[in-house]
Parts: sequence; C-alpha cells; structure tokens
Amino acid sequence: MPFEAVLFDCDGVLVDSEPITMAVLRDLLAEAGWDMPLAACMAEFVGVTVRSKTALIEARTGKPLTDAWMARFYAERNAALTVSLQAIPGAHAAVEAAHAATGGRIACASGADRFKVEMQLAQVGLTPWFGGAVFSGHDMPRTKPAPDVYLAAAAHLAAAPARCLVVEDTPTGVQAGVAAGATVWGYCPPGGPAETLRAAGARKLFARMDDLASLLRA
Repeated sequence: MPFEAVLFDCDGVLVDSEPITMAVLRDLLAEAGWDMPLAACMAEFVGVTVRSKTALIEARTGKPLTDAWMARFYAERNAALTVSLQAIPGAHAAVEAAHAATGGRIACASGADRFKVEMQLAQVGLTPWFGGAVFSGHDMPRTKPAPDVYLAAAAHLAAAPARCLVVEDTPTGVQAGVAAGATVWGYCPPGGPAETLRAAGARKLFARMDDLASLLRA
C-alpha cells in the first residue's frame, strides 16, 4: 500500500449532491435576474463557493449578494438535500476499502460549509467511517484550490501529505490536492471533465467509485 492515508472530497465523490444544490442555486439566481440552464450553472459553480463568485453574481443580477440571500440559499439547499440526497454509487465500498487499506487513516476534506458536509455524511450513513476526521474549507484561512483543507486533514491523521491519496472530482479540488503535495486520483464518470482533471494534475482517473478498492490494492 503506497499511501498512508486517503482523503476524500465530499460533493460529487461521496454524495450526489451537486445537481440538487445547483438546481436550487439556479432557481434563486433566475429569480434575482440571472437566468441560465442548469448545465451552465453547474459549469460555473461546481467546485467553488458561491461567495467566490460574488462579483460575477452581482454583475449579472445587478443586485448585491447579501447575507440574507446566502442564508436563504443555504436553507433551501439543505431542505432539498434532506429530501433527495443519495450516496454516489460505490461510495460506501470505496470508503470501507480505504479504511481497511490505511488502518483507518481516512478523512473527508471538503470545500463546502461544515454543516452541509456533516449533514450529508450522516444522511447517507458514512459518518461512522470518518469520526472526527471531517474538514471544511470554510474553517480554513483559504478554501480550495488552496491546499489548506487537505493539509489540515493530513496533519490530523499524522500522515505526510506526500504519502496521502486525495480523491477528487473537480479541477479546483485536484489543484488543492496537488498544492498540498498529495497524489490525486480523479473520479470521473462517463461524460465527466477528464481532460481538465488531468490538466489540473490528477495522476489517475477512474469511472466508478467501486473501482477504488482494486486500484488501492494494485
């Protein structure tokens, strides 16, 4: 086993949350004056925080991005996730395999807010595998693509970043893992952003989370 620890992103890797979250965001932005297809919203916002796009949102809507608007987005997002969220197929098997391969040295390191990450892991039954090893970019000085959240996760597990495997699904997340000094593998289902994941520094791509167990043994 070449890795001391495995660090998982959350959205799009462990839980199929991105279409749900982006549908809520798309509808609220349309109401504010920026109407776009869901695919365009996902292309613009998946892998980054809404607040990181403040200038663009304000330019397209002509309105300030207020704390009240963000609070409404979080509330409606959380309600939609509670109704519809499912685990990515194969995620439970992948987490179990990583846990076994590393003697339990696994973590979830997300760019999303902590409440969302913990809520999602609990909803799909993954919380017991991670215990307290859950990290949010919102709690760090910088979020992805900066490496802070992955460095914090590696430090918590007492693992050298260079001996960590990061599992990501977005170029932003891949960049964060690479910047941390980790090896990054990209989860990329058919039709996913294969070339941009490779360009960001993903060493290996795999199309099914079920495949992670065999890849870790290879």
